[in-house]
Amino acid sequence: QVQLVESGGGLVQAGGSLRLACAASGGAFRTYNMGWFRRAPGKEREYVAAITYNGRITYYTDSVKGRFTISKDNAKNTGYLQMNNLKPEDAAVYYCNADGVPFSDAFYRPGRYWGQGTQVTVST
Repeated sequence: QVQLVESGGGLVQAGGSLRLACAASGGAFRTYNMGWFRRAPGKEREYVAAITYNGRITYYTDSVKGRFTISKDNAKNTGYLQMNNLKPEDAAVYYCNADGVPFSDAFYRPGRYWGQGTQVTVST
């Protein structure tokens, strides 16, 4: 059983940056693909980015390409989402997910493990 804990959310002005972290414990994190999702108030959960278990291949939904960078440090059992040039529409609760399957930039099938989420607020 893998436990995931996100951190790094907060309030930032539009155009600013945040780095989210997803700390894993209790399982073989290094063998899991990882993804990030977000949910804004009143909206469906949205896939944001994914990375293969070894960190070699990354995937991004179109709205974040060129602004967000996903990474994975297996030695630290931690995944990251670097978010630059944040926009008000990026405001949401962000969740990390492990053990999913990335198919393309447009689709990542989430796995069994979810974190509790971290709030990102972007002010104008």
